[in-house]
Amino acid sequence: MRRLPWIIGALVVVIVVVISAPYLYKAVRGGDDAPAATVSTDGAEAATGDLDGSWVVVPGSEPNETTAGYTVDEILRGEPVTVVGSTSQVTGGATISGSTLDSAEFEVRIEGIATDIGQRDNRARSPEILDAQAHPSATLALAAPVGLASTPSDGTTATIPMEVDLTIKGTTVRKSVEVTVLRSGEELIASGAVPVTWTEVGVEPPSLGFVTVDPTGTIDFLVNLARQ
Repeated sequence: MRRLPWIIGALVVVIVVVISAPYLYKAVRGGDDAPAATVSTDGAEAATGDLDGSWVVVPGSEPNETTAGYTVDEILRGEPVTVVGSTSQVTGGATISGSTLDSAEFEVRIEGIATDIGQRDNRARSPEILDAQAHPSATLALAAPVGLASTPSDGTTATIPMEVDLTIKGTTVRKSVEVTVLRSGEELIASGAVPVTWTEVGVEPPSLGFVTVDPTGTIDFLVNLARQ
């Protein structure tokens, strides 16, 4: 009988942990508004040179480090949570003629995309979801030339609508996206969030009882480009 209070206490702790897990998870992640990759003007300076030429992805530096990934909402034990997965394993480049962006294509390594939970990441890379082994990369390519003449040279940003081709698991879909563009010094930086319905690219959102993933989300990117 002396052990009964200890047993009851242990059960109470377990129940509290189970019930509070989603709230603790949100607290660690910073709530439902975890930021996706977005161009920052912190420390930006006036642009040098013009836009004409070939540009290649470089790692960049804070706060505009090259990164790509996804943002998706899920319900974890009845509590809404925003999940952000990202990687710096991004390659590619762009070609500009005068002030017209003629082409741009970026490749993202699926294996590199990580959230704060390894078990979730392993599940995301599985054949049932992103199938990283059969399709190790996703690509984002400009679908049609677009003018960049409205991009300021004073270290401020412009928002430019673009059409892009998104390829995941060998399936390509065309999407419209608002791209934020910044010229700072010798850097050309761009970011955006491409809206996507997961099933249209062959991804079935998991529903495992304790967690349900929203059928839509965004593919996020921030690319820091240097003249080649």
